[in-house]
Amino acid sequence: MKSFYASVECVERGEDPLETLLVVMSGGDSPGGLALSASPKAKEILGISNVSRRFEIPYHKDLIFAEPRMNLYIEKNLQLNNIFKQYVSDEDILIYSIDETFVRVKGSQKLFGLSPYQFAERFRDEIKLKLGLPCTVGIGDNMLLSKLALDNGAKHEQSMIASWHYEDVPETVWKIKKMTDFWGINTRTEKRLNNKGIYSIYDLAHYDFFKMKESMGIIGQQLIAHAWGIDRTDISEKYTPKSKSIGNSQVLLKDYTNSVETKLVLREMTEQVAARLRAREMQTSCVQVSISYSRTELSSGFSRQLSIPKTNSSKELVSYCLQLFDKFYDGSAVRNVAVNFSKLSTDTSLQLNLFDQPEESMSNQLLDTTIDQIRKEYGFDSIYHASSLMEGATAIARSHLVGGHAGGMDGL
Repeated sequence: MKSFYASVECVERGEDPLETLLVVMSGGDSPGGLALSASPKAKEILGISNVSRRFEIPYHKDLIFAEPRMNLYIEKNLQLNNIFKQYVSDEDILIYSIDETFVRVKGSQKLFGLSPYQFAERFRDEIKLKLGLPCTVGIGDNMLLSKLALDNGAKHEQSMIASWHYEDVPETVWKIKKMTDFWGINTRTEKRLNNKGIYSIYDLAHYDFFKMKESMGIIGQQLIAHAWGIDRTDISEKYTPKSKSIGNSQVLLKDYTNSVETKLVLREMTEQVAARLRAREMQTSCVQVSISYSRTELSSGFSRQLSIPKTNSSKELVSYCLQLFDKFYDGSAVRNVAVNFSKLSTDTSLQLNLFDQPEESMSNQLLDTTIDQIRKEYGFDSIYHASSLMEGATAIARSHLVGGHAGGMDGL
């Protein structure tokens, strides 16, 4: 989908998504507000990207600032994926993200008498007709080639459709200008490849396979295979991670220079993630705290984890997370806070220890489950710590968000 959130907002306002200047801005009332999506015209004329801050966006009299409505975008995502389900089975659909979907049409070609390109035209036209939203389509012999065609070819075609096949690799895949536009290569991987004398996808395809395997392992092998357009991923084989984890992160609307405020946010986030653990009837035996500092700081931050006796107690998990923070925080201004629990187990029995009275442990467990039940029935802000009313607290505002952003017309 082209600028999905922004396009949805344009359609809701009766405006043309391709001709309207609009940006979906989370926390737009603050200079630190973050652009989540900008219409194609806003990108072209004002240079707005999906990481632009409110203070970085130049004034324009026609520019529309829209608060995010995550529930609406999820609804539109369901509607457009239902269009695909009219043509293919569920096992032939892989929802890659809220604005991208893989669709395998091979099994439906005879039934509908359509070529892959005609399927692409049908999807593009139906999405435009039924939802009013513009989209681009990449076609390939496998998921990799279709993704590369989508990202690098479709936007340059008048039809908004591009087809990349095995025989086209030398003229398509090897001609991708920026290595970071290739699936699986980020700036860090690009630097590693540059250090090996690899500066293009063509160089990658022709690099010594065994040297790459020796230095980068399976990832290196996969990159060379991808450079030749080879991808044996089966869309119907859904990925199940071996090691599950539960976590949350948030970008703060300002730099937090007061450690008391940062620890308050960390406490709130830890309790929220702990509640999710209990809702899934799980416990964790490993906590991780990640703190990213402001761009004005010399250090980027830290990420540390700690093995613990398995638990889902809010009180215990908060204590462990604050312990990590106190040990590694150096006083820099904080802009991002993340909490993650891993090494999960479904055993929810209460583990007693020599340092706490059994009655106190049982009382804390009862308190957690009681608070969870109250919030489930009446909402998060029906009961909370008084500290959540202090300067810097974010839990109450975030409890009304969807995916970290406003869910409805009322914004925050």
